This record gives sequence, C-alpha cells and structure tokens, in this order.
Amino acid sequence: MSSTLHAQPPEIREQAGEARHRTDSSELSSSFDAIGVPARLIDVLKTQGITNPTPIQAATLPDSLSGRDVLGRGRTGSGKTYAFALPVVARLGESNRRPAPNKPRALILAPTRELVTQIETAIAPLAATAGLNTLTVFGGVGQNPQVRGLRSGVDILIACPGRLEDLISQGHCSLAAVEVTVLDEADHMADLGFLPGVRRLLKQTPTGGQRLLFSATLDKAIDVLVREFLRKPVTHEADSAQSPVAKMSHHVLHITRELRLPVLVDLASAPGRTVVFTRTKYGAKALARQLNKSGVPAVDLHGNLGQNARTRNMAAFHSGEASTLVATDVAARGIHVDDVALVVHADPPAEHKAYLHRSGRTARAGAEGTVITLMTDDQRNDVRSLAKAAGIKPATTKVDSAQHPVLRELAPGERVLVDGGYVAPVTPQQQAQKPAGSGGGGRRRGRSGGSGSGSAQPQGNSQSSGRGRSDGGRSGGDNRGRSGLGGGNGTGGRGGSGGRGGSQGSRSGAPTAARNGGRGGQQRGGRGNGGGTGHSAAGFSSGRSR
Repeated sequence: MSSTLHAQPPEIREQAGEARHRTDSSELSSSFDAIGVPARLIDVLKTQGITNPTPIQAATLPDSLSGRDVLGRGRTGSGKTYAFALPVVARLGESNRRPAPNKPRALILAPTRELVTQIETAIAPLAATAGLNTLTVFGGVGQNPQVRGLRSGVDILIACPGRLEDLISQGHCSLAAVEVTVLDEADHMADLGFLPGVRRLLKQTPTGGQRLLFSATLDKAIDVLVREFLRKPVTHEADSAQSPVAKMSHHVLHITRELRLPVLVDLASAPGRTVVFTRTKYGAKALARQLNKSGVPAVDLHGNLGQNARTRNMAAFHSGEASTLVATDVAARGIHVDDVALVVHADPPAEHKAYLHRSGRTARAGAEGTVITLMTDDQRNDVRSLAKAAGIKPATTKVDSAQHPVLRELAPGERVLVDGGYVAPVTPQQQAQKPAGSGGGGRRRGRSGGSGSGSAQPQGNSQSSGRGRSDGGRSGGDNRGRSGLGGGNGTGGRGGSGGRGGSQGSRSGAPTAARNGGRGGQQRGGRGNGGGTGHSAAGFSSGRSR
C-alpha cells in the first residue's frame, strides 16, 4: 500500500490544517476488531465472507470511526464502500436517535443510479443490525415512493445530487439534521459536472458534522470541495487509481474494423463474465443486439435505459442469465460484480481516468482479471498515449482472424453460444397489453375500430365524396367525425393498430370545425371536397367520439 502524499496536487497537500498521514503497510491492522469496528457489524461482515480489512479500510477506519473528517483515495474495487459504510452505521447506531420526518441523519452522495443501488445493497444489512433504515433517491423513476420514505423518517439517505435537489426544492427533504456526509466517487462527480450541485447540497448540511470524501483520484477539482467543506481532514491513499494491480493484466489487440464483432463474439463466449465498454449509448445498445444475434447472451447498460430496464439487466448479469454486459463510461462506476474475468474496451476511452475506472470492473477483491483494448490502425497513437497516461505497459498483438491463438490465451475455455442470446422476460405490463387489432372494448373516448367507411356529403349542388377504411381494431359502438363548414375538406384519418381514425376538416376558405373520429386500426380515409356541411362515419367502436 502507498500512503505517500507527494503525488497529490499542491493545492491539496498545502491545505491549511490538513493532517498529512503516512502509513506504512506494516502498520495497518489485519482485523476489524483491532481497528475498533463494533462487534455486531463485524458479525454481519463475516456472514458475507469479509474477514479482513482491505488497505483503504485499514488506513481510514481508525480516523473515520473516531469522528475525523477523512479524504480517502483508493482505486475502483479497493473496498471504499465499507470504508465509509462502517463508520456511518457505527456513528448513528451509538446515538440511538429516531430520525425526524424529511430529515435524514446521514447523507451519502454518489454519481450514478447503479452506484447508489450498489451502496444501498452493501450498507442495508449493517444498518438493519444497528436498527437503522436506508432510502435511495435518484432520477429515472417516480418520486412518490421516495417522498413517502422521507416523510416516514430516514436514517441513511443514499442519493444522486440531481433528484435530491429536486426533492429539497419541493420541500420534501431537509439536510439540517445530517450528522455525517459521504461523497463517493467524487472525481467522477466532477467529470460529470455535478460539483456545483454537490456544493449546494453540502452547504445545507450542519458545519459541525463529519464529512468523508472518497475517490479513485484526487485532483484540483476535488480540492474545491476539500478546502470548503472538510475540517482538518486526515488523508489516506491506498491502492490508488495509478497503482498497478498485480493480478490485472493489460493487452491490446490490433485489429481491422471488420474483425471487431467476430473477435468480441469469441472473447465473450468464453467461460466467465465479461464487461464490454463502448463510448456511446447507441453503440452499447447496438453492440448488445449484435452479440445476442451472434449467440452471446448480453445486456446493455447506459443512460437511455429506464430504471426498470437497468435493474432487470443488472440482475440478469449478476445471476448469469446474461454472461456479457455492454456498458458506457457513465455506467462504469456503478458496476460491482466481483467475478468479472474479462474487461474489453471495444472503443478505447477518451482519457486515462476512464480507462482505469473501466478496467477496475475486473481483478476486484483480490481476484485475477484481464483487460483487453481493441485498437484499429487509426487509433494507435491514441491508445499509446492512453497507456502512458494510465501508467501501464500492455502487451500488443496483431490479430488477423477470430481464430488467432491469442484469443484463447486471454480468454481460455470452451466457447458456448446460445441461440438468440439473452431473451428478456416478459414483464406483467407487457403481458397485460393486448396485441393490436385483437378487439375488445375501448375505455377512452374516440377509439375507432373494426372496419368502416366514411363519406363527406356536402349540401347544396356541390357533389363530392370520399371513402376511408380502417383495418383491425376494437369493435362495438360508432364514431362520428364532423368536417368543416363551407368549402372545406373532410379527410379520413390514418393510423395502424392504435393509429387515428375518423375525419378531420381542413380550411379552404371558411372556418372549419373538425374532430377526430377516434383511434383504432390502420385507416386510410378519402377526401370529400364540398361547399357545405358534411359528416364522416367511421367504423365501429366501443364508445362515441365527437
């Protein structure tokens, strides 16, 4: 473990009053009990197979448990979550106070929904043992359950900054009673532009509260928070992002663009879990689809997914139903699966910090892991610069086919392909939806149905008519549409299953009043040009539409 501070930016090293903490690895305690972790929390850790602290935990826990502000730097997968979860639960458990409505006692801020969920999963058993409750708050889902949870009283609130600010602005949450505040992945929050919101939130917490800041890197952006909100923090650095991971091997495969998918299919069809990273959300979605089509059970994870889809996909990856996860950089911080054997950069990341965080999905908790970057001719200079900035020396191999022996060396084992790849289960909502054109009663006004025709019948001497027909849809009832007064057009509506039907008028010289004749199967309506009033009757429907 490295605890030297010379690698930190001068702004952090020279902060007034900061405790410069140097800890030799031989000084670290090898047990949670010796560090001072409460016995009941140690028992919970043991049930999860956690018996000895990691370097970042051993370095920070003595200070954080004593109530000091702590600035901790540790690489992704180094055990930072328990490094702050244990002191938070221990502190709140000692006071044995009940939380007031809408006033959480502890606040943990994280940049992504996935990371918030992962933190809650880790901390909930510890909190339950101490008689505390937890609540997660993030966007992409309805806020009502979050509002109800806050109203009931929350001990430990784990939140993304954006949704939390929304709830505070609506009067659903106050940070006035927060005793301890944690910032996890602070550097990633800076990368995503969250720091202004984080600063606004921290200003609302009591100045005398304890603050813990954990990050894979400590740079000038983080110094803004350190200077303003941490009081004489003790700084610890262990397994930093720049520290080499002994059990993580790095490789570059020099390929042509045409080989990208075949090589990925071969690597991902090997035994074990694989995480593949792309630069864009569209790229992640498209690649997951291609892998499934090729027989590799894959799910995607990116910002365009709703929360239910994210949860479903991560559950499939955790359970092994999907052996490959295709994700974007934004999602990299929230993926926590200990037995990921292979990380593949299908698109080399834009900068070295993204490379390090992506790669941190493997070789976690002391396990071995392999990191592969796919590189084309035009990416050679970028990848070379990336490796230098990341402090790694990858082995580079030129691959001319998906049968190249290096693929078996990096991802050994029998290749297994599943016809159709991963098929997501049908949700109850999808089961409840009837296929278009299946008939049945309509509950909304203006649903058209079956088949029908419409005609515009103008008054006076003007003779013109049009006909429209709808295919499939709901049956029973009728629809009526009115075309306009004067020299207007009566136009049959369009739509497929669930499209629009009936008629609508358009102006031609006189005011026109037009209303859709409903919704239903695919309708193609004719036009009636006339100089007077007309009507168009369309199909059969479960109600009346005017």
